[in-house]
Amino acid sequence: MLHLLYRALTTLGGPVILGWLRHRTAVGKEDRLRHGERLGIASHPRPSGIVVWFHAASVGESLSILTLAERLIERLPEAHVLITTGTVTSATLLAHRLPARTLHQFVPVDRPAYAARFLDHWRPDLVLWVESEIWPNLLWALARRHIPTALINARMSARSFSRWRRVPGFIRPLLGTFRLCLAQTEAEAERLRQLGALGVVCLGNLKYSAAPPPAEPRALATLAAALGGRPLWLFASTHPGEPEIAAAIHQQLEAQFPGLLTVIAPRHANAGDGIATMLANRGFRVGRRSLNGVPAADEQIHIADTMGEMGLWYRLAPVTCIGKTFTVEGGHNPIEPAQLGCAVIYGPHMTNFPEIAAELEASGAARRLASAEELGAMLATLLSDPAARERLVQAARAVARRHHAVIDDVIIALTPLLTEAGLVPVP
Repeated sequence: MLHLLYRALTTLGGPVILGWLRHRTAVGKEDRLRHGERLGIASHPRPSGIVVWFHAASVGESLSILTLAERLIERLPEAHVLITTGTVTSATLLAHRLPARTLHQFVPVDRPAYAARFLDHWRPDLVLWVESEIWPNLLWALARRHIPTALINARMSARSFSRWRRVPGFIRPLLGTFRLCLAQTEAEAERLRQLGALGVVCLGNLKYSAAPPPAEPRALATLAAALGGRPLWLFASTHPGEPEIAAAIHQQLEAQFPGLLTVIAPRHANAGDGIATMLANRGFRVGRRSLNGVPAADEQIHIADTMGEMGLWYRLAPVTCIGKTFTVEGGHNPIEPAQLGCAVIYGPHMTNFPEIAAELEASGAARRLASAEELGAMLATLLSDPAARERLVQAARAVARRHHAVIDDVIIALTPLLTEAGLVPVP
């Protein structure tokens, strides 16, 4: 009954969906030039031969599967890869990082007509959905077409599990679309099994196998020269309220660390204007990567408000604090800065990465702070004690090494579906 209601609402709701997309476009959450993709209208011709379709919701999910896409392309010389996401930010980042024989499209809005149009054009031979995206109309369309489909790096939080178990007749056939579910943790694997998923196996988190964000060598050298060895810390992927925390911490530490530079990298680059205004009103000397390029010698706070450059800052900052962990719940991927030699710290709300955070902390590879008040003291310790920083860095690298083979296990698990799709991996 629920699936019929959902299908009817999304069919009849065409005008509402178009109005919603217009609003999102007006506020910068949709790409005006690629509006048709959200309606299932392709912007590229379908490549000849076999197409493997990866769908990932947003930035973190899409970056986590790039290495897997590269490995499949290396081993499947006759295949092309299509990656879909739903956010402008993910599209911008992927534009600079897509491997050969790979292209990006925005995922169509989950309306039956859009889903059919998308699949009629791309005709994927194998579908790999990432983490926890459940779009009923797209999944039903895949099931009707009998396209081999797997859920990889699958997540099912306790909160989501509690919601889905109330509608077992709705979720069970949706999860049944996936011939294989590769879960991140045993707890999530068990939740997926209870909801009716098939072929559930726990192989670990692909984020451990993802390549770290890149850095353009000349840009890195220019920034390093401009910094001139100044004491530096990075507040990465900040959300509202966290730049204010960074400002207060800078005031607290500046006397102890002459020449201190605080770098704030907002999660959304368009937040740079508001952050710069707030800091200027508080009397700080502020620079912006998008406007000034490199930090000036007298800058106190630098706003890293560009896309695709986190690899630069992770390589330059000895200490990184992860955003969306103080004023709101969630957090962002702590593995990326740890891979690049940062000592990693974050606030109390690392709810998006509970298992990764727990393992990092248990291994002495990251520090969780109970509140923003503890941030200043922890930064003072780490900035003044290179040995303490190095212990965190080496412990994090050891954790990453323990999990690096996840990608190999995923490829092995996918081999039967690859074969069914007509793909024969090259050893």
